[in-house]
Amino acid sequence: MAKSSRRASGSRRNSGSPGRGSSRPASRWGVYRVGWIIGRAILWFVAISVLWVLVYRFVPPPITFTMLGDMAGGHSISKDWMPLSIMDRTAARAAIAGEDAKFCSHNGFDREAIAAAWKRNENGGKHIRGGSTISQQTAKNAFLWQGGGFFRKGLEAWFTVLIEQLWGKKRIMEVYLNIAETGIGTYGVNAGSQRYFKHDASHLTPIEAARIIAVLPLPKKREASVPAGYTRRYGGAIAARAGVVRREDMDGCLG
Repeated sequence: MAKSSRRASGSRRNSGSPGRGSSRPASRWGVYRVGWIIGRAILWFVAISVLWVLVYRFVPPPITFTMLGDMAGGHSISKDWMPLSIMDRTAARAAIAGEDAKFCSHNGFDREAIAAAWKRNENGGKHIRGGSTISQQTAKNAFLWQGGGFFRKGLEAWFTVLIEQLWGKKRIMEVYLNIAETGIGTYGVNAGSQRYFKHDASHLTPIEAARIIAVLPLPKKREASVPAGYTRRYGGAIAARAGVVRREDMDGCLG
């Protein structure tokens, strides 16, 4: 009886071995399935983002995540799209002077500015700056949300590449000047001009354009109509640099 019991026990142990071996193909199939799902998700993301960018090449962005945030906070939204061909050229020149002097020459990223901003922030500069170009800011404003983080910055880089390739500089500047936040609940240079100076952006003086651009870094805390302190000084500096932009044709990519 003892020998029979040992044979039965050995039989049970042997019968379990194929079960353990068969789990390996199953686990490999699980890895393949996860990879397939991730690959499909990436393909869908690429397709949808490219289509989204192509649509905005011809259609003004109807709303942005920043606008939705303002609405959720109880603010009304003021925006009034104006084509770049109608908007006073001083607005684009002021934007280049104040935000991105190399706008017409870079491919969406100003590596020198990014490196300088990184060094400044590491050294504890009073104002934290990101070195973002107008193209990067447009990508963020049109397709993403405010705030930092590597994930958001990665998406910003992806959309920056897309708009540089699919839009071109003129469309990037046009969208930027129409959706950038220029005050609490106010979006675009045209709406900002109407808010601060009581006229549209088809006729802007250099100082008016410069003061609107000076508001952009902190649009919820600065005013362009009666600027004080830093905003007034910064606006004056932008107006002076905008003259250089005009004389040296630094806005030549806009036609």
